Amino acid sequence: MNFRNKIIKLAQLTRWRTTLREQSQILVVTNGCFDLLHLGHVTYLEAARNLGDALLVGLNSDRAVRELKGPERPVNDENDRAAVLAALASVDAVTIFDDRTAVNFLTVAQPDIYVKGGDYTLATINQAERAAVEQAGGRVIILPVVAGKSTTALLKKIAHL
Repeated sequence: MNFRNKIIKLAQLTRWRTTLREQSQILVVTNGCFDLLHLGHVTYLEAARNLGDALLVGLNSDRAVRELKGPERPVNDENDRAAVLAALASVDAVTIFDDRTAVNFLTVAQPDIYVKGGDYTLATINQAERAAVEQAGGRVIILPVVAGKSTTALLKKIAHL
C-alpha cells in the first residue's frame, strides 16, 4: 500500500468511518502535533493501535500548531508530518484538522476509543472533546508517556548543539 493513501481529508472521513462500522471494526483515535517524531510518539501510537482494529490520527494543522506551541513551530509542515505518520505500520489513517481543539474532528470521526497521553487525566483533557466522544458512545483511555521523550525536550537538546 502507498502510505499517501492513508491520508484522508476531513470531508472524506465520514465515508471511511462508515466502512469501518460496516466491518464491525473498533476505531481508536488520537490527535496531536507530532512535529518531530520520536520514540515516545511511536510507542504511544503502537499502544493506541493495539486497543482496536484501526488507528486514526488527527493531526493539528500548521496554523493550529502555531496557536498551541508558538510562532516557531511546527518544525515540519503538516503535509510532511502527515506523510511520516501515515508511513507507520501502526497508523491506519491520518486526517489534518485546522481547529485548535479536536472537537469537530472527533465529532466526525466518532471513535470507539479516544486515546490521550499520560500527561493528561480524564479531568484535565479538553472536556468538550471528551463529551464529543462519550456522546457518540465512545470512551476515553489515557496511556502512559515514555519518560524523558518529548518534542520540546528534543528541540532543547538540538538548540544546545
